[in-house]
Amino acid sequence: MNFQAVCRFGGHMLQDATTLAQTIQTYARTKQLNRGKELHAQLLRTEYTPCIFLANHLLNMYSKCGEVDYALKVFDKMPQRNLVSWTAMITGFSQNRRFSETLKTFSQMRDAGENPTQFAFASVIRACVFLGTIEIGRQMHSLALKLGLAFELFVGSNLADMYWKFRLMADACKVFEEMPCKDAVSWTSMIDGYAKNGDSEAALLTYKRMVNDGIVIDQHVLCSALNACSTLKACKFGKCLHSTVLKLGLQVEVSVGNVLTDMYSKAGDMESASNVFWIDSDGRSIVSCTSLINGFVEMDEIDKAFSLFVDLQRQGVEPNEFTFSSLIKSCANQAAPDQGIQLHAQVVKVNFDRDPFVYSVLVDMYGKCGLLDHSIQVFDEIENPTEVAWNSLLSVFALHGLGKAALETFTKMVNRGVKPNAITFVSLLTGCSHAGLVKEGLNYFHSMEKRYGIVPREEHYSCVIDLLGRAGRLNEAEEFINNMPIQPNAFGWCSFLGACRIHGDQERGKLAAEKLMQLEPENIGARVLLSNIYAKEQQWEDVRSVRKKMRDGRMKKLPGYSWVDVGNKTHTFGAEDWSHPLMKEIYEKLDTLLDQIKDAGYVPQTDSIPHEMDESSKEKLLHHHSERIAIAFALISMPAGKPIIVKKNLRVCLDCHSAIKYISKVAGRKIIVRDNNRFHHFADGLCSCGDYW
Repeated sequence: MNFQAVCRFGGHMLQDATTLAQTIQTYARTKQLNRGKELHAQLLRTEYTPCIFLANHLLNMYSKCGEVDYALKVFDKMPQRNLVSWTAMITGFSQNRRFSETLKTFSQMRDAGENPTQFAFASVIRACVFLGTIEIGRQMHSLALKLGLAFELFVGSNLADMYWKFRLMADACKVFEEMPCKDAVSWTSMIDGYAKNGDSEAALLTYKRMVNDGIVIDQHVLCSALNACSTLKACKFGKCLHSTVLKLGLQVEVSVGNVLTDMYSKAGDMESASNVFWIDSDGRSIVSCTSLINGFVEMDEIDKAFSLFVDLQRQGVEPNEFTFSSLIKSCANQAAPDQGIQLHAQVVKVNFDRDPFVYSVLVDMYGKCGLLDHSIQVFDEIENPTEVAWNSLLSVFALHGLGKAALETFTKMVNRGVKPNAITFVSLLTGCSHAGLVKEGLNYFHSMEKRYGIVPREEHYSCVIDLLGRAGRLNEAEEFINNMPIQPNAFGWCSFLGACRIHGDQERGKLAAEKLMQLEPENIGARVLLSNIYAKEQQWEDVRSVRKKMRDGRMKKLPGYSWVDVGNKTHTFGAEDWSHPLMKEIYEKLDTLLDQIKDAGYVPQTDSIPHEMDESSKEKLLHHHSERIAIAFALISMPAGKPIIVKKNLRVCLDCHSAIKYISKVAGRKIIVRDNNRFHHFADGLCSCGDYW
């Protein structure tokens, strides 16, 4: 049968090749692959050889329906090919993520003497991005310039997109600025490029330029601009964008609602975030749910985060890996192991325990809750730990003062072919600092750039200051500070000041305090530490002078609090706290413990009290520190044999550290204290820190 005449197929009369092509095109657009195959089979049965025109439509149909191998068979059997044929095959491979074949076919087209179209260029440029071959991408750019296609909208947009995805923003910007015509897609791509390369301010400026150029704003560009606001926590500008969303009626779009919730949450405006979230209950997605939960977590509104989580589960909204990661993170920050263990069970139930985000925060959570063995166990169950997981374990060892374990872990990490990053060395240096491994810490610091190509940042320099200061090597610490290429940050000066207090160096302590107060005028800690230095030397006039300045500036010392979880409830205690319902029993237990530990050899270190008072008063004040009250309460409230975990907002003092060692011995209990610096594991009269912290 001659298809140029009449073909009866599927009850329809197909008059000519044009009508037949339109039918194939319809099948491609509507993804009716089976109908398309039937039509192709009918063509083959009648021994009709499609002309190039029809064959090109078949190539396009198979490619768009995901059957690129069928397209390739048609392509290989074509007696003749034109530029459209080559372009269809190249774009087909690209659309189906077969990028190596995209490049190969492009090369074959050039060998056949065909010059590529802008669509072929766009497909090859996308392939270069996914294959990570910037060299070939640059060659495509040169060829496009040679053929006069580089400034075509489709080609230019893809070139700019390619360069920013390779983090070459200068090249991306050059291409973008040279484009004579830009559409919403190209503008949105540049906004995304700036935002994802860490320059959110440039992203918002680009958005403003786009608006000024009169480009039509759509949901995609608004989402990109709102993401930039999220990074900058630019709530004011974000509200302006929110107004634009409302004017355009885009608030019903799920993607827009998600990014608005995220923007307000990251800016700490939880009221606005909640309003956006609840405005359309039917449009909620797990993305916006997770953003809101994460916002509550960041604002320490943990009860609201868990309440929302439970409410969503009741409504059948399934949490994802990021939801669990955020909630587990909250358990880590609050040192709430019971809730963390429950979340871990749910994670295993829904098979998220192998997700790299989830298992990394589980390692971190157990470590910050004092359950070191659990943390190690979770890590050991990971088949191929990522860089994030290794860093989590290193951080846990550092937090617990296990410097040697941190060094061993780092060696294993490198031997497994995992490349360390800047975060890795912060944990490693902190672990060395807390364990007194000065030589090892200095060696690793000096190897950062030489061996691993990581330029030390201010946090690494601060770690070295802390490393030398804790070891009492104040001369070396001062020399290190003077030779640093950058000025120490507040943490660095605070570490040096703390070391000066411990080792009784007044002159350097005053210098450090002055530097710290210049950086943070409202930092009361600097004044307290300076006061303690004077008190240690019994220079009470200087102590009074410092404290007068604090009073004149209406600066109040942060009160010390300790927390302990008993019976699914957190109990909070302050120094000299008489508010607890079991006050009488607690203080009776405290008095009993004092007698017991004195009999065991405890001697109060009253010289640590920075006040003029008699020895008896100093001893009583030490005896009623918040962590001791919390431990006494736990001893009378918790089952025998269960470890006691106490959290404290300040650094544990020298006397309490000594007393708790004796308490662990006379009470026969393991006591874990997490202060604002690290963990101390007390057992049988000893502490895991070896009295070095």
